[in-house]
Amino acid sequence: MAKGKEIKATIRLQAPGGQATPSPPIGPALGQHGVNIGQFVQQFNASTSSLNGMLVTVVISVYSDRSFTYEVKSPPAAVLLKDAAGLAKGSGVPNRDKVGTVATAQVREIAEKKMADLNTPSVDAAMRQIAGTARSMGIDVVD
Repeated sequence: MAKGKEIKATIRLQAPGGQATPSPPIGPALGQHGVNIGQFVQQFNASTSSLNGMLVTVVISVYSDRSFTYEVKSPPAAVLLKDAAGLAKGSGVPNRDKVGTVATAQVREIAEKKMADLNTPSVDAAMRQIAGTARSMGIDVVD
């Protein structure tokens, strides 16, 4: 946090890494707080260029003098699971219609990638969280 500045707003958005544009949802969310949208988009795209279009969560702190800082979180678990299973979207009826499978090793890899953003100290607990997300999307976790 910048020293001596009062936080006016905190904004949470999901944006494609390296491909953000001033269009909704970014433009209106930042514009209503007086933030320079072009400056944010340029900085965000430069710092997330390695993610190449993968949806990531960004937390933006807007200060009273209209300056901002932002923190990029890891992609949502659902996005990582869809990528690992090779799916376009999850199941509409996950308890009946299973749409794909992921291996336990893939779940561990996703859990390790998301450890910083999860509220758990162990990888095993993080794996259970990721497996629960997979189950709610209609994706089976197999050994």
